[in-house]
Amino acid sequence: MKLKAYWKKHILNFTFVAGTSRGTLTQHTAYFIILVDEASNTMGIGEASPLKGLSVDYRSDFEEILNQTIQRVQKLDFPDSPEEVESWILENISDDLPAIRFGTETAVLDYLHGGKRRLFPAVFTENRFDPVPINGLVWMGDRDFMLRQIDEKIKLGFNCIKLKIGAIDFDTELSLLTYIREHFSKDQITLRVDANGAFSPDEALQKLEKLAEYQLHSIEQPIAPGQAEAMNKLCQHSPIPIALDEELIGVNVHSQAAELLDNVQPQYIILKPTLLGGLSISEEWIRLAEERNIGWWMTSALESNVGLNAIAQFAAFKKVQMPQGLGTGQLYHNNIPSPLLIQQGALHYSPNVSWDFSLINT
Repeated sequence: MKLKAYWKKHILNFTFVAGTSRGTLTQHTAYFIILVDEASNTMGIGEASPLKGLSVDYRSDFEEILNQTIQRVQKLDFPDSPEEVESWILENISDDLPAIRFGTETAVLDYLHGGKRRLFPAVFTENRFDPVPINGLVWMGDRDFMLRQIDEKIKLGFNCIKLKIGAIDFDTELSLLTYIREHFSKDQITLRVDANGAFSPDEALQKLEKLAEYQLHSIEQPIAPGQAEAMNKLCQHSPIPIALDEELIGVNVHSQAAELLDNVQPQYIILKPTLLGGLSISEEWIRLAEERNIGWWMTSALESNVGLNAIAQFAAFKKVQMPQGLGTGQLYHNNIPSPLLIQQGALHYSPNVSWDFSLINT
């Protein structure tokens, strides 16, 4: 099966200055991979949007590499069925291009399912009353900004809130957790925190012990990746369950992942398909984690609604019950209009709402 393949670039503009322990964000660049059967005009769309500071394929010549990859795969026969997609991707796109793998994989899946932006058979895309539970994300900033976000998330019906920590004064961050716990017990509001590797190994356990007073669900990546021995000690002694996030980036799931999980023994792993290399790679991480009784959840990596839709449908297909990190669709002034909407702390898909790609056709 031959398809026309090309890509388009779209600059996403944040509605606010988004703070992380690695700095602030005001824009994010999305690259849409588009596959077209010119005979039937069926079109599949995926998103390859590497994230600055995290993606191994965030590089100055990314557009050149993307163009070369698309030109090369366009000459190949594309898969004829969803079951063939994983092996085709692994064979034809290098594992050091995870964002391009994810974008191409989801474009092919979209095409094979009729070009309707429905990549997996799940009730999620057929009934807005079968949503995916998500956490409400509170971005870093000054105390007042973070308090406003907390109040907003609670008013919107989120019962799981995640705070990014590690960039401002630690006592101020603790005061925010105090504010929540003074009003809501752990049975009313589940709390997660994400340190993005901001703690040093020497101070991490002491900080985790202070954080434990707030009855947290988990902490993501308390120390920087690449310190397996130190991370293992934390996972063994931390009073808070630890979730690996950045630790998974750049790890070959077929040859290195099992060793990483065995050496570190985390309580959870967090899966970001754009950073890991796609949905089939995420599926393999899930298999390895579940064999070891390690929990997991999916998280977007600031994709537009195109990438978010693919991840959400995969999560729905997996029948997730735990809140996922998929609340990023409202971050941008100029996101791609889509059927995705957030209500009462969950991501819904409204089948009566159409996708609008006019923004990327201008």
